Amino acid sequence: MQRILFSSIIMTMMVLSGCTSDRQESKTTNQEERKYLLEKVGPAHVVQLYADGFDQLSTREKVFAYYMYLASIAARDIAIDQHHRNALEVRDLFEEIHKSPASIDPVVKGKITAYLKLFWVNNGFYDHLTAQKFVPACTFEEFAQAADAAQKAGAQLTANGETLEKKLARLRPIIFDPKVDPLQTEKSPGKDWIKGGAVNFYGPGLSYAEVQKWAAAGNEKNPLNSTVVREKGKILEKVWRAGADGVPPGLYAAELNATITYLEKAILYAASEHQAETIRLLVRFFQTGEMDDFRKFNIHWVSDSSKIDFIHGFIEVYLDPRGQKAEFESLLYFTDPEQTAMMQKLATFAQYFEDKAPWKDEYKKKIDRSPIANVISVIVATGGTGPIAPLGINLPNEQAIREQYGSKSVLLNNVQLAYDHSTGMDLTKEFAWDEEEVRNQELYGARANNLHTAMHEVIGHGSGKTSPKLGGKDPSDFLPGYYNTLEETRSDLVALWNAWDQKLVDIGVAKDEAEARMIGETMFQQQVRTGINQLRRIGKSEQLEQDHLKNRQLIVTYIIRNSGAIKVEQRNGKTYYHIVDYDAMRSSVGELLAEVMRMKAEGDLAAAKTLIDTYGLKVDVRLRDEVQGRVKDLNLAPYTGFVMPKLEPVNDPTAKIVDVKVSYPLDLATQMLEYSAFTKPFRTKRTP
Repeated sequence: MQRILFSSIIMTMMVLSGCTSDRQESKTTNQEERKYLLEKVGPAHVVQLYADGFDQLSTREKVFAYYMYLASIAARDIAIDQHHRNALEVRDLFEEIHKSPASIDPVVKGKITAYLKLFWVNNGFYDHLTAQKFVPACTFEEFAQAADAAQKAGAQLTANGETLEKKLARLRPIIFDPKVDPLQTEKSPGKDWIKGGAVNFYGPGLSYAEVQKWAAAGNEKNPLNSTVVREKGKILEKVWRAGADGVPPGLYAAELNATITYLEKAILYAASEHQAETIRLLVRFFQTGEMDDFRKFNIHWVSDSSKIDFIHGFIEVYLDPRGQKAEFESLLYFTDPEQTAMMQKLATFAQYFEDKAPWKDEYKKKIDRSPIANVISVIVATGGTGPIAPLGINLPNEQAIREQYGSKSVLLNNVQLAYDHSTGMDLTKEFAWDEEEVRNQELYGARANNLHTAMHEVIGHGSGKTSPKLGGKDPSDFLPGYYNTLEETRSDLVALWNAWDQKLVDIGVAKDEAEARMIGETMFQQQVRTGINQLRRIGKSEQLEQDHLKNRQLIVTYIIRNSGAIKVEQRNGKTYYHIVDYDAMRSSVGELLAEVMRMKAEGDLAAAKTLIDTYGLKVDVRLRDEVQGRVKDLNLAPYTGFVMPKLEPVNDPTAKIVDVKVSYPLDLATQMLEYSAFTKPFRTKRTP
């Protein structure tokens, strides 16, 4: 889940590490000398991510990280292809024109580059938040002239005997017409969620109803990692797998074999035999594509506490309107032992928070082991986690594994710091009700943000159990199209319900209960402000498409309509959400949380649909336009794409790697073109 932070770095570092203020002032000065905000591209900021502490890793750890880094980049094109069937072809075309030394009108070249950069940030031509397609600012004719000039200068723009003219004509509606495949993922009530969306999980001509019927008959053997198509009149799965030992290759075989090559090299430098076996199990899943192999990997991975760890594979299902197919993502990171104390202490109290949850006892689980919870620094993130990165992650997603084996939560500390340095207090000042609220953000905002993210991941996603009514099946199977929003709502509500619990003093977040209360109230204020200021992020959309945006609006709107805790007030022509009763707000949070937990536990689709469509879907367009007008001059971006650290090996005369150096490109185009050049040799051939 992504939660952009606006708090001060000094407070963040002091809370998580417990270091002295003198030491933190020195650290802060060094970090503020760095360049974080690199540029703004359309609605996105481009920010450099730093991996402090990498140089202190052992040589073995660095070499392990290097091969895992290559494995991460090697498979990134899978995610881009998943975003649209023509996404890679469009990217290649624009990259070749961008690289061409041809004489192209500088204004047109600038528009082509701006489109390409926004494509890179979003891994395709759909906006990360609105799911709406964006198109180049230049005309098709201008683009065609630039492409012709680039081809004459030697750019490789065509293949398989297709002329440039025919290729451009074929791709013209995909690139330039906003009405063709306008939405990446369609979830509007009353619409066909498969025909209405362009995400590349389903073949042409399929409808939502017939795919659901086909799946309900037990035909979907690989729900997480397959593309569903119709061939010769029959619906079937094309499994994403490399193939091995008699298992034939499937979709993305070339990319998966490439990532396997580097995973196998990394095994030789794994921290332990346990971690080595974890990677072997992942390799086996990539080869077979079988869900049993994926479960074996997850069970092994969730108990691995190695300092350098990874998330790699087909994980999150936000893009799929059915909530089944997973986007490829990869995240490589190392644990910061000094800053992990809060997360680990929170994890040790997981049973305490479970027992105090406001839902029925029948949905409370017995936690046999504390979940793994760490503060981490990201080395590289691709696919579903990069360039746009979350702040916190809790995995595995499968409910049965969570209940039996636990979960693993991470808080992405260097991502937080990069956000922090590239933004400021302007948004808070614009939407806070009064100076006291601004002051609370300055004093307690960092701790409130960190605590919210930590509790959302550790005791939110990791909590609760399902009803026996589900017969052991995952609740997501019963809540197609609504599960992700419901689960994000539930995890945010868990954080809010426990916002000023007395245990926060024991965890070390606050020095006493009075300060814990202030941190909690600040968390409430942040949640309520987000409910209104997130409207700046959706363009001219009349409804919310992204699950996290839906969940935040749902919570705030529900409380406004069902309690007297929040007032909607006007001042000088501006709208504010003002909390007038914090205890009443917490009571309303508990009421909603209990019902949301029941919906998940029982797979109650009808209730989930009513709740989310009523409170989380539609936006007040008048308020949307007001909010966007208020932030117009603040130079804020709705979302951020990160330029990742770069790893390079140092070899001795025998070509043995003796060290790995980290550097910071400070340029999105340089990094993206390097990634594309690296992956080009092992791209699956695709027919236009």
